[in-house]
Amino acid sequence: MSAEQHPSATNRRHRVEGPKNHYITYIVSIVLTMIAFAAVIYGGLSQAFLYAFLLIMALVQCMFQMAVWMHMKEKDHAYPIIGILFGVFVAIGGFLAAIFWMWW
Repeated sequence: MSAEQHPSATNRRHRVEGPKNHYITYIVSIVLTMIAFAAVIYGGLSQAFLYAFLLIMALVQCMFQMAVWMHMKEKDHAYPIIGILFGVFVAIGGFLAAIFWMWW
């Protein structure tokens, strides 16, 4: 029995995203990058605000791209999301351990 004749193959149809979503995502990513670049070029912002702003912009862009390009918005992606969150947890823990080790 081929995949075309299998009963479950006809019931499961993948939702196909058109290129329109990819174009919009690409344009939004470019705009977010331009905003971050303009904030650095402007130079009139305090250094603390600039660091916080760039970190927030990076997180927004990362989450946006993961949702669209890596299909994390799809159903049944719990394991990749758990893996990514575990990696973030380990990275933050390593960063904090390094800071603690150097300063205390």
